[in-house]
Amino acid sequence: MSSSAVKTYLPWVVAAALFMEQLDTTIVNTAIPSIAASLGVTPLSLKSIVSSYILSLAVGIPISGWMADRFGTKRVFAAAIVVFTIASVLCGMAVNTPMLIAARMLQGLGGAMMMPVGRLTIIRTFSKGELLGAMNFVIIPALIGPLIGPTLGGLIVHWTSWRMIFFVNVPVGLIALYMVYRHMPDYKAEKHRPLDVPGLLLFSSGTAMLSWLLEVFGEHTLSTPVIGLLFAMAIGLLLAYVLHARRAAFPLLRLALFRVRTFRISVGGGFVTRMGIGGLPFLLPLLYQVGIGLPAWQSGLLMMPAALAAMGMKFASQHLLRLFGYRRILIVNTVCIGVTIGLYGLVDRDTPFAVIVLISMMQGFFNSMQYSSMNSLAYADISDADSSMASTMSSSFQQLSMSFGLAAGSLVAAWYLGSVPQTDQAMVTSALHRAFWTLSVLTMLSSLTFWRLRPEDGESISKGQIKELPGAPPIATPL
Repeated sequence: MSSSAVKTYLPWVVAAALFMEQLDTTIVNTAIPSIAASLGVTPLSLKSIVSSYILSLAVGIPISGWMADRFGTKRVFAAAIVVFTIASVLCGMAVNTPMLIAARMLQGLGGAMMMPVGRLTIIRTFSKGELLGAMNFVIIPALIGPLIGPTLGGLIVHWTSWRMIFFVNVPVGLIALYMVYRHMPDYKAEKHRPLDVPGLLLFSSGTAMLSWLLEVFGEHTLSTPVIGLLFAMAIGLLLAYVLHARRAAFPLLRLALFRVRTFRISVGGGFVTRMGIGGLPFLLPLLYQVGIGLPAWQSGLLMMPAALAAMGMKFASQHLLRLFGYRRILIVNTVCIGVTIGLYGLVDRDTPFAVIVLISMMQGFFNSMQYSSMNSLAYADISDADSSMASTMSSSFQQLSMSFGLAAGSLVAAWYLGSVPQTDQAMVTSALHRAFWTLSVLTMLSSLTFWRLRPEDGESISKGQIKELPGAPPIATPL
């Protein structure tokens, strides 16, 4: 297997797997009424089939780096696809709610291994000068999966059965598995670090509880004191992990990596930026369907221009980053994202569709540019010896930021909606507009975090200018 063949096909392998994982985060949402009718339960009781998947992702991602170092990236990635595909079949064959929830949890564990292990393989295969182009390609599924998930789920349910939502993963999984066998290199650590079991229990329990709380926040089944207590417990577990990680010889997540400035700013600043962006998949369908009165299929189609623009971005990002640098691009692009979010606050029933499509394309382009920049900058000053840990940490914080973003969108909308009747279209639209403007301001303020970058930061990625990095020589070797 030649190096050129690996570099040609590897991004496709990772992209196909990540598309499945990201798609299944949202594709179930529109099918919940049909699933409830089929299983003879209420739609509200099926909230757990969404939260159980997210919980499994939160629990599984932190251990993925250790597994890749211990058993090899090819074996772990292939196993993740197998688990995800089998779990998808079990979801489609579920005869009751407990079976469906259990299968979704298994599906989430498989998905948890895909993103960090796939990204790790990309990092170790491509040089830093080639990394941006590869990341541009792989990031697209993460952008378009959540956007087209509700639309695709609605179409499948309308024309066939809700079970097909899960069965469509089977051919994609088989193709991805074949491509892994043919084209994926196998990297593993020469020295095996022991698994940090106490750290795994502390961090996974804390992130799982926090992710679940953010997923169900605002439900009337939980009182405010109970939510406050559970939130305090989640934060306590995470703080306990921080104390544990400082003393442990081989921590699950090595927080010392945050001393690397570009990694800290990319992951930390990106966390805040994603909170603003993360509310859009929740707010846009409400604006289109409730505020404007469009049917679900038209609402779904209005999400597609953003996906097309995201794919087109990869042809421009390398040139722009090489020309202007990461610092200037991230500062300006973050403000542009905030502005386009704010533009949705001007959309109403009288807005021409051409204008809505233009705003959507702007949003897709800027979002894609942002994710591509942040994700590649995170590894600009990371040594090969730390790439596995950096990938795991970056993926863990991205998963948390997705949960925070969805929660932020729903909370802001609920705050402005208040007791407004859902049938009062004008009042609902006004409340949603204010929600968009709030997220717009939050996103633009997050650009301040990128002022701490230096003009030359990221040049090892954008221009291929490698800096001398501290640390040991690479520990990963292809087998």
